Amino acid sequence: MPAITASMVAELRAKTDAPMMECKKALTEAEGDMERAEEILRVKLGNKAGKAASRITAEGVIAAVVNGSTGALVEVNCETDFVSKNDSFLAFVKSVAQLIADNNPADVAAIGAYPLSQDGFGPTVEDVRKGLIGKIGENMSIRRFKRYAGGGKLASYLHGTRIGVVVEFEGDDVAAKDVAMHVAAMKPVALSTADVSPELIDKERKIAAEKAAESGKPAEIVNKMVEGSVQKFLKEVSLLNQTFVKNDKQTVEQMLKAASTTVKGFTLYVVGEGIEKKVDDFAAEVAAQVAAAKGQ
Repeated sequence: MPAITASMVAELRAKTDAPMMECKKALTEAEGDMERAEEILRVKLGNKAGKAASRITAEGVIAAVVNGSTGALVEVNCETDFVSKNDSFLAFVKSVAQLIADNNPADVAAIGAYPLSQDGFGPTVEDVRKGLIGKIGENMSIRRFKRYAGGGKLASYLHGTRIGVVVEFEGDDVAAKDVAMHVAAMKPVALSTADVSPELIDKERKIAAEKAAESGKPAEIVNKMVEGSVQKFLKEVSLLNQTFVKNDKQTVEQMLKAASTTVKGFTLYVVGEGIEKKVDDFAAEVAAQVAAAKGQ
């Protein structure tokens, strides 16, 4: 079994907000598997661990461009929050978003070949990116994008520069904008319960089963508890079934129906979502520096 280090415990605690000893116990039970340890904590502590597990672990900016029925959402990463506020970096991200909307790249790699000049660098996006890395002194990369050009209406919403949403819809502009803001706040994973991925449902069912099994109730009751938990989960993570943030007396689906509006789909980006960020051991780093200084 791999050794459970203090840095591993600290990383799990940062992701889950669980007590330190609970994190250590979970990692020990999971034999060092971080993802499995998170699941164990969710069984023991409920949804608290799951909610905190989505914390941002990398820096960068989300940008959106909407021109009629054509639009784009893009995430560009950097190493520190300081650089994410740099004017040159922000200008670069804005230009990249516009180029994606205008040119329909096949993938992230294709964006690098598009023409762009900025801060004396060019003539391509990749040349500007490399130039800014040299100028600012920090790595940056275009991580992901979503382009819309299907002929439907588009609404976008940016919560600062860290959360971005584009909604494709037919109907009322105000209702669609409200949905975009709702998505940013409530972070649904799918449009409807039918659109939630089987993998996510299976994972939730497994967690619910482990939690229900601890109740000690008969198998038929446990099965009902599990299915009830899964159905509750599906409603919580699907946009149309969520309670509308501006009116807790109706669901998003009911609000849209009242506004004669249909949402076809949406894209939600949160800066750094899903990126593993290196956890530095500050004490070890200081000790190493002291040792190096003594050796001089």
